[in-house]
Amino acid sequence: MQEALVLLVLIIFPVTTEVSATSSGLAVSLPGCPDKCGNVSIPYPFGIGDGCAASSLNPYFTVTCNNSFQPPRPMINGMEVIDISLERGEVRVYRPVSYNCFTSNTTISENYTDWFSLEGTPFILSAIRNRFTVIGCNTLGVIGGYTHGNSDPYVAGCYSYCQGINSTSDGAPCAGMGCCETTISPNLTDFSALLFDLNNVWNFNPCFYAMLVEVGWYSFRRQDLVGRLGFIHERANRGVPVVGDWAIRKGSCPKDGERLPRDHACVSSNSYCVSASGPGYLCNCSEGYAGNPYIHEGCQDKDECKLRKQDLKYKDLYPCENGICRNTPGHYICKCRIGTRPDGTNSGCRPLLRQTELVAIGLSASAVIMISLTCILVMKLQRRKHRKEKDEYFKQNGGLKLYDEMRSRQVDTICVLTEEEIKKATDNFSEDYVLGCGGHGMVYRGTLDDNKEVAIKKSKVIDDDCKEEFVNEIIILSQINHRNIVRLLGCCLEVDVPMLVYEFVSNGTLFEFLHGNDSRSPIPLDLRLKVATQSAEALAYIHSSTSRTILHGDVKSLNILLDDEYNAKVSDFGASALKSMDKNDFIMLIQGTLGYIDPESFVSQRLTDKSDVYSFGVVLLELMTRKKAVYIDISNEKKALSHTFIQMFHQNKLRDMLDSDIVDDEVMVVVEKLAELVMHCLSPKGDERPTMKEVAERLQMLRRLEMQLATKKNPMQAYYSCGGPSVPVPSAEMGYQSTETVKLVLDVDLAR
Repeated sequence: MQEALVLLVLIIFPVTTEVSATSSGLAVSLPGCPDKCGNVSIPYPFGIGDGCAASSLNPYFTVTCNNSFQPPRPMINGMEVIDISLERGEVRVYRPVSYNCFTSNTTISENYTDWFSLEGTPFILSAIRNRFTVIGCNTLGVIGGYTHGNSDPYVAGCYSYCQGINSTSDGAPCAGMGCCETTISPNLTDFSALLFDLNNVWNFNPCFYAMLVEVGWYSFRRQDLVGRLGFIHERANRGVPVVGDWAIRKGSCPKDGERLPRDHACVSSNSYCVSASGPGYLCNCSEGYAGNPYIHEGCQDKDECKLRKQDLKYKDLYPCENGICRNTPGHYICKCRIGTRPDGTNSGCRPLLRQTELVAIGLSASAVIMISLTCILVMKLQRRKHRKEKDEYFKQNGGLKLYDEMRSRQVDTICVLTEEEIKKATDNFSEDYVLGCGGHGMVYRGTLDDNKEVAIKKSKVIDDDCKEEFVNEIIILSQINHRNIVRLLGCCLEVDVPMLVYEFVSNGTLFEFLHGNDSRSPIPLDLRLKVATQSAEALAYIHSSTSRTILHGDVKSLNILLDDEYNAKVSDFGASALKSMDKNDFIMLIQGTLGYIDPESFVSQRLTDKSDVYSFGVVLLELMTRKKAVYIDISNEKKALSHTFIQMFHQNKLRDMLDSDIVDDEVMVVVEKLAELVMHCLSPKGDERPTMKEVAERLQMLRRLEMQLATKKNPMQAYYSCGGPSVPVPSAEMGYQSTETVKLVLDVDLAR
């Protein structure tokens, strides 16, 4: 299998808007400024030329009109604008398609762009109006980046596969056969994408593509898989349409009772401010007015009576049946003719009541009473049905089996909570209680009735075939008793998707501790070794010390928590037997663990205990370097930490990768041995990696060696760190091996 890796950037788009003026006489641009480029309207705050755009609010509001085309084409920052919308705050532009093409079994041609950032512009990608789409056979597309104001990376993607051209059909949805698509995160401002050809099929599918495209624009054709660049030449020669949300990103809408600041963009009378998608705001004309709210007196009164006469599409909006329509500022009134009276809506008149109508009113009142009684009965039936559904969910999720286990005292540490108790603990799953979210679900902070703080994991949908297995996992997890593993306290089974309740760990994640932006305090080597050793012992325990082998499957610094004394607690591990993943499971794994993925499991799509060892090796690198698993180097390029470390290690440039806080000649031998251990964990073949038990033992020996070296360097510091005058300095007689002995054992152990 040949793999072609291409870093392509599906760049964001400076905004373009289609003007939605409601009548031809309303101004959309500043006086003296062009209001169109070719066939595209350019409304203020956008503008063509000096002084015609609101460049003080953002320089990206300036539009360039390219007259080398007929008709001319508007451009923003080098991208062609399709239209700009004032009312919706949207812009559509053409963006090129990224692709890879094989010219032979081993030769490829490629077209890709560089990393793109929208920070500082008024534009954000529309998560609702766009989709990330991949076209090709056996092609994996991954898009990753950062959202506005969030330093944590975002990753998503999809896998497109087919056995041949005949296995696809024209017009089929992009659900994986020949093409696939996935949504993107809201407020996405920085991003790039990865393409993988997982099975070389260049003889019938020489090209595969990735694009960010407007929802509904692309329809799959078999022909797009055949021929070199046929899709681009035939259907996307100018690019594909992409939708962006624009807004005034400086400032926000004033609160009730506050006056508009002088630099506010909603300058027209009869206009109002609305919050935008992402930070900032938009301006709209008040009801009954139309025009451009960003221009002084740009919102003008709509004559609803004339609109009804001029355009039949307004007839239902302004009926004024059986009456005479008269326009008023911002509205209209209906004057009723003789023999009629207002219908109570100010939009029509009706004839005076007759005897038959009085009878109809009485019948209507009776009908209302009957409907009310029926509604009450339906509500009672719905409550009974809801209670029955809860009981069914409880049985389906293995609740009866769990109760049997609890009665037989095989499970005596788990409490079964109701849905009402969970909602009360989390304030009905309030966003203020969210601790984190990922590919497997949401985690909330909660407080139970006994004031115990807990973490509640609300997972995504579980397959019906796995629900019986789910309660078995609860029983197994309840038997785990290790000081460095987050303890399972309870569960809720009376809902469609079961929820788990864990102990709450107060000091955040190891990722935040190492990479947080608040401050960068020095972290001593002994504390790093302590966290590493405790985490390794926890993983070794679930691998080999429980009644059933448990694989974590998602080892990373975000899943290692720290308590108030900086003791490590491993969390969020999947209690599952060794099994092959399907393609959907594998895509979920990529979303959550980019940078920690075991290359061997990436190819085989199988998790093993050695997959956890590889991922833990990346965590050790984070502890040694204080760099993220996927980081940006000084040349502003994205790098995989494991790949860079292996290169630097072989070039004898270990010190260049280390965090300066632990570069100390006195303990450098410990760091070097730790680096050798990391190299063993990152071996390409799983059989060549140590077990987690072996990793934990080596880390314990490194902690001893570091303590002894620190004792030699500063005996009093080691003396007081061990308890003061009442506790002696550790020695070989107390169970500690000599420095030379520890070094020798490590050398022999690492040479296996």
